[in-house]
Amino acid sequence: MSFITDPLVYYPISGILWFWHKIFAFLGGLLPWVQSPDSSGVIWALSVIFLVVTLRVILFWPAAKQIRFSRKMQEMQPKMKALQKRYKNDREKLAMETRKLQKQEGFNPVLGCLPMFIQIPVFLGLFHVLRSFNRMGEAFGQLGMTAEETRNTGNYVFNADEVQSFLDARLFGAPLSSFISQAEEQFQAFVEPGMAIDFERWHIWVVAIPLMIISAVTTHLNARISLSRQSAEAAANPQAKIMNQLMLWAFPIGILVTGAFWPLAILVYMVTNNLWTLGQQYFLFEQMAKEDNEAALERRAYQESLAPKVGVKPVNPKKGRGTGARGAVAVAPATEGAV
Repeated sequence: MSFITDPLVYYPISGILWFWHKIFAFLGGLLPWVQSPDSSGVIWALSVIFLVVTLRVILFWPAAKQIRFSRKMQEMQPKMKALQKRYKNDREKLAMETRKLQKQEGFNPVLGCLPMFIQIPVFLGLFHVLRSFNRMGEAFGQLGMTAEETRNTGNYVFNADEVQSFLDARLFGAPLSSFISQAEEQFQAFVEPGMAIDFERWHIWVVAIPLMIISAVTTHLNARISLSRQSAEAAANPQAKIMNQLMLWAFPIGILVTGAFWPLAILVYMVTNNLWTLGQQYFLFEQMAKEDNEAALERRAYQESLAPKVGVKPVNPKKGRGTGARGAVAVAPATEGAV
């Protein structure tokens, strides 16, 4: 699969990260207090943050379509259940009426699911690229390299020198590629061959734990905001209840449990991604609420336009089309003095 993922996912993502690192390293070089901007942990962290921002901007439209798709599904549920009840013994008729309803409502399930399938490979690719700066481990995507091989192996668009600058980067004393459960023999990749290790494991704990907590909390908040838009009928579904509990509690707890195996750069990515999602959900839900209010005002204005004017006697047009005994059209006489 590398012949597909490399050109379509890994190289583009690493290219965006490379671009932002060059931008921030250049700007950092203009500041006298920034030492070695190419291997600055803050500059590399900013590069990761803006990589996430760039990808989320690109994926904003698919994400918006996904939210609208979920909302449309909820709106159609009562009609879908009515069809299922009416044609419960005729699957062919049910399928035909379901397609007819989807067409009437402008609902396309294929296009609705497409945004999710676009986002999944992008975020998996981002995870892979960030983790691939250090390939000393035996996990998936890591090649069990020695420290020297790791420091002298490129990472997609990054050459060996740029990989070394990432490995040398420190965020509050901890390497960006390090993680809490990492074996100590892998620490050698973070310094020049033969040099002494310039950090201790507690440095990783100090940076990783706050990032893990923030990531878990923001994951919970995102789930709570998303579920707040769920209809009462949908929330009452037994399967939906299980999934809701997973989103609210299992996923955040999972971050706290598995965070010990994630490099700091991945945790920076998680926090940035979750904060972006919080802002994006707020913006999109506010936009949809505004659209709902405008639609309600339009319906109200239309209904008011059909209502009889004050002081004018309503006329039923059906009563005015009757025929007299001789076949002549009977016309209701005007009432004198009517306003």
